Amino acid sequence: VQLQAFGGGSVQSGASLRLSCVVSGRILHGYTVGWFRQTPGKEREFIAAIRRSGGTTAIADSVKGRFTIASDFDKNTVYLEMKSLEAEDTALYYCAAGYGIIISAQRRAAAHADWGQGTEVTVSS
Repeated sequence: VQLQAFGGGSVQSGASLRLSCVVSGRILHGYTVGWFRQTPGKEREFIAAIRRSGGTTAIADSVKGRFTIASDFDKNTVYLEMKSLEAEDTALYYCAAGYGIIISAQRRAAAHADWGQGTEVTVSS
C-alpha cells in the first residue's frame, strides 16, 4: 500500500494538531497502521498503532494521555490527534503500515513494510 501523511505545522507549546494518514488501497483486515517520529541523529520512535482487525490500539508511554490514534477505515484514513504539544514533540512524523504484524512487534519500525513521506511538526516554547 502507499501512504501519505499530512497535517503537520508550526505551533506554540500547548497547542493541538491532527495528523492524517491516507492509505491508497483498502486497509484490509490483518493490517496494522502505525505512527512514528524521528529527529535528526535519532532512530525512529514509535508513537501509536492501530490494528484493522478489532481496532485495538497501542500508544507510547512518552505521549500517553496527550496523543490518541483513531481511524476511519471507510475512508482508508488513520489519524493522530496530538494535544498539549511540547517542544520535545518536534519531529518528522511518519505513518507506516504492515500486514500480519504480531502485537509484540507493532512498536518496531522494521515490522512495517510501507511508509509515507512524513509530515513536519515544529513546536516552539
